[in-house]
Amino acid sequence: MSFEIHVSGHVGDVVERTVPQLVADLVASGITAGDADLWGPDAAPEAARRLGWVQAVTISRPLVAQIEALRAELTARGITRVVLAGMGGSSLAPEVIARTHGVPLTILDSTAPSQVLAAIDGDSESGGLAETVLVVSSKSGSTVETDAARRAFAAAWGDLGIDPADRIVVVTDPGSPLESEAHEAGHRVFTADPNVGGRYSALTAFGLVPAGLAGADIGQLLDEADATLLEVAVDDPRNPALVLAAAIAGDPRRDKLALVSDGTHIVGLPDWIEQLIAESTGKAGTGILPVVATPLSPELDLAPVDLQVVRLVGDAVHFQILEQHPGEVLVSGSLGAQFLVWEYATAIAGRLLGIDPFDQPDVEAAKAAARGLLDAQPASTAPAFVENGVEVRVSSPELAADGTLAGVLTHLWQTVSDDGYIAVQAYVDRTAVPQLAGVRELIAADSGRPTTFGWGPRFLHSTGQYHKGGPANGVFLQITERTDVDLEIPGRPFTFGRLIEAQASGDAAVLAERGRPVVTLTLTDPATEVLTLFEAAQ
Repeated sequence: MSFEIHVSGHVGDVVERTVPQLVADLVASGITAGDADLWGPDAAPEAARRLGWVQAVTISRPLVAQIEALRAELTARGITRVVLAGMGGSSLAPEVIARTHGVPLTILDSTAPSQVLAAIDGDSESGGLAETVLVVSSKSGSTVETDAARRAFAAAWGDLGIDPADRIVVVTDPGSPLESEAHEAGHRVFTADPNVGGRYSALTAFGLVPAGLAGADIGQLLDEADATLLEVAVDDPRNPALVLAAAIAGDPRRDKLALVSDGTHIVGLPDWIEQLIAESTGKAGTGILPVVATPLSPELDLAPVDLQVVRLVGDAVHFQILEQHPGEVLVSGSLGAQFLVWEYATAIAGRLLGIDPFDQPDVEAAKAAARGLLDAQPASTAPAFVENGVEVRVSSPELAADGTLAGVLTHLWQTVSDDGYIAVQAYVDRTAVPQLAGVRELIAADSGRPTTFGWGPRFLHSTGQYHKGGPANGVFLQITERTDVDLEIPGRPFTFGRLIEAQASGDAAVLAERGRPVVTLTLTDPATEVLTLFEAAQ
């Protein structure tokens, strides 16, 4: 088998109660056949145009030769560095593929000016701008981050006297504004099946083009998924997708999911699973909150009753871990199999939760708020106070009553309900301060509650849906940076620095409007003030 799943204890009982009805309702074969009625009449119109991913393996086969031919052509011309400008599922799937296959792919899923500049400049090891091809991935063709990146790269090539026409490869839906613009500009264009949502697009052109150009064996990836197709399509209690769906969504009391990589060869898969599940299920006041954890994360020792642990392990031998971790879900399999099984399981989880797993009704709210701030360009609000260079702003005055950074954070943790969670959102250059992600572990230990961490604005295209549409029991710590580095966006009346500032402020405003407590910490010297934040978080 290309995918294995083992359950025990409480979750085993849940699976035993839940799977027989899924089998009786012919859910697995129904998804494979494109039955849009599986999620109810209200969801049917959206589901009818979002089930193309079940045919992705077959539809994507012809792409393999095309991508390999383009890679050979670019390599022959000395163009060996691949940069991907994409957001959400359009960047997370290729990142997992490239890292797992051990090939270099630079991901640009940020509007932080210094991160954009670093992606443009390259380095001595991976190559510079002269050796670079940019893959621009956007389903709608209007994603502001990818449009800004495309404009910045084109201008930079122009400054070197290089025609950007054949240095940009576009992946988009047919008929999108980006497709027509790309053809006019002379870019190479790959169109994907429009009946596939972005987070379900791992095995389509959105996942395959950037990873394949970087050198990943995408033919093997499709073979791995192909070997799993029959397993997930049959209405059988051993169907791994049915078992996984029941394990993560069959018990409404356990609505948080710790995703732990423990000995698997696949690199970064929990981040991809996080966006798939959070954006698919977090709506109508319900959902499953994924928490990307490590084998040593505090949540695993604290074992809150609302948390289900899924451990991604290396092979069948590792299933012996169950003896040490009863009640957990253990999964093992190839990357292609993991993509396919998790997509099926997430769609089935939507049925169990009674929601439409294919829409994202609350994603637009933060985008609209950011656009409004870009148009109005209001002055920045004064901080409640400043401590060691860290500016502190709060959504309600009582959060800052203590007047110290540690006091504000403690107050924020105390507002978390017994079934709540903490979300850390870092709108900073993640390549400059990657250690910032470590604050998640400190906060989880200090607060005793499940804690998530997301790099902004990337998470706005994934977990941002859960934050606004899911259960109203989250509290939010937003981390931004103030920097002298900025970069113009050609043809736009705002800079990258202004854009990321508006995205952070817009998201905070929408969360506050919906009653979610928000603390915003602005680092004026990120490299040194990260330590201040770590000390306060403890």
